[in-house]
Amino acid sequence: MAGPDSAIDRLITLMAKLPGLGPRSARRAVLYMIRKRALLLIPLADALSEVAQTARNCVNCGNVATDDLCEICRDPRRQNGTICVVEDVADLWAMERSHVFQGRYHVLGGTLSALEDRGPDELGLPRLIQRLESEEVEEVILALNATVDGQTTAHYIADMIEDGVMVSSLAQGVPVGGELDYLDDGTITAAMLARKGV
Repeated sequence: MAGPDSAIDRLITLMAKLPGLGPRSARRAVLYMIRKRALLLIPLADALSEVAQTARNCVNCGNVATDDLCEICRDPRRQNGTICVVEDVADLWAMERSHVFQGRYHVLGGTLSALEDRGPDELGLPRLIQRLESEEVEEVILALNATVDGQTTAHYIADMIEDGVMVSSLAQGVPVGGELDYLDDGTITAAMLARKGV
């Protein structure tokens, strides 16, 4: 059995900090990876090392990428005059899983929150306004979580966008208090297709 300072125990402790894994699940996962060392553990270690060295936020939209621009921002087919505003990268990935949106994104990195001292500058809202001007945006879709902070942020953004740019939000299918990352693809698709003006 591994000692308290062993590399295996350190790995179990780190794995247990991941969302959805506790100490028992982390132990099982580590033991499985050790048994599948060549097939899983070594490639996983290599991938973790590479991501640790190269991962960064896209300078344009805030998505996670290994270059300055993410694949979505580099894709010329996605320049359709529509930006979908989401709270975080997990929400962007949830939207992408649904395959319903073919425009570009803007990741806020949170919501406005007086309690957490998070204002418009911390969310990169000035960068969003710059993008609206430079990318000739015709529609902004506010795909924010249906929470109090999410809706407050959505109203703030809608108020700051000038006339001439349509502002819409996700509609039916997104429950109050729901978070995009936990919704199934069909619910996200229905909400996107039934979006409404703000």
